[in-house]
Order: sequence, then structure tokens, then C-alpha cells
Amino acid sequence: MHFFLTADGRIQPRWREAFPDAVAGVAATAELLAAAAVVWLSEGHPRHSALLAELRQSGRPFVVISPTPRQEAALAALAAGARGYCHALATPEMLRDVAAAVSHGGLWVGPELMSRLIQSLPSQALSATWDGDLAPLTERERETAQHVAQGLSNKEIARRLDITERTVKAHLSAIFAKLGLRDRLQLALRFKAGGKP
Repeated sequence: MHFFLTADGRIQPRWREAFPDAVAGVAATAELLAAAAVVWLSEGHPRHSALLAELRQSGRPFVVISPTPRQEAALAALAAGARGYCHALATPEMLRDVAAAVSHGGLWVGPELMSRLIQSLPSQALSATWDGDLAPLTERERETAQHVAQGLSNKEIARRLDITERTVKAHLSAIFAKLGLRDRLQLALRFKAGGKP
């Protein structure tokens, strides 16, 4: 079950399409939080700041949804414990992707913010955290990992490697499985921490 905390306690049709079992409310009870796979907090909720703190304490994975996403707000949400930040008008498919990433312990932010986060990572400051290398990867997977570490989107990687976006996604799935990683941010951290293609 997905629980949406909104200012009016209503669920948008696209949210219902993404998660037919979704429930909405203006407040969160302990029972609702315990039953929720993911909690979705509207950035426009009048108790937004207080709810961020409550959700962080609950230990439930939560995503902040915004009608007007902004980089500063995304960074603040992540700093407050959110596992994701996305547009309130995202497609149902995108919402399901966000939920899948967050449910598996990953982090979700939009492609533009992810690119900025990755590009801002130091190249050598994290070398002590690297406990392996990229040897298990194929040449194409290493190239894909290198482009992810540069902050490129799947579309940009596909263009550079002259492959489809679907193939990029397949490479990323293989990379995550081989290296025991959850998402592209972890991959970028590992790559910049010392993995060599």
C-alpha cells in the first residue's frame, strides 16, 4: 500500500493509476505508516516540515512530491531523510520506478539533479571506501559506468555509445548486480572512489 500525505487528503488520478491500492490523508497514523510500502509527502502540505521530521523518525521510506520541483527543495528533502524527490505530475510509470528504487533501498531524484549531484562529487576524496574494482564488468558496462560517473543521463549515454536506452538500462542492471549496488549515485560514488575502467 502507498500512502499519500496531501494538503486536502485526496489522491490525483495519476497516483491512483500508478498504485491502485493507494490511500491518502492529511495526517499519518502509526498504523498507516506501518502498512505503507512507501509514503509520499506533498511539498504543499501545510505541515510539511513537521511531517518530514515525523517520517524520518518512523523509519518508513518516503518520497517528497512537488508541483514545482526545485533543486534546493530536493536537497533539503534528502537532507531531512527522504529517499526520493519527484514531480507531483510524474507519469504513473515514473512513479512506479520511483517506488521500486526507494523500496529496494535506493535513492531517487530527477535526472537533472542526479547529474548535478554526481558531477559535484570529488574524484579522489572517497578512495578509502572502494573495496573492489570494475573488473567483473564487460567493456561496454565499464564505458556505461564511466558515463554514469560523469553524470550523463541514459539518453546521453545511449547517444554516446550508439546504443538504445533500453540497452543502457540493461547494462545498468548488470552493473548494479555485479557490483552489489542499488542505484546510479552509489555507482558514481564507487567509480569516483577508485574504480578504474
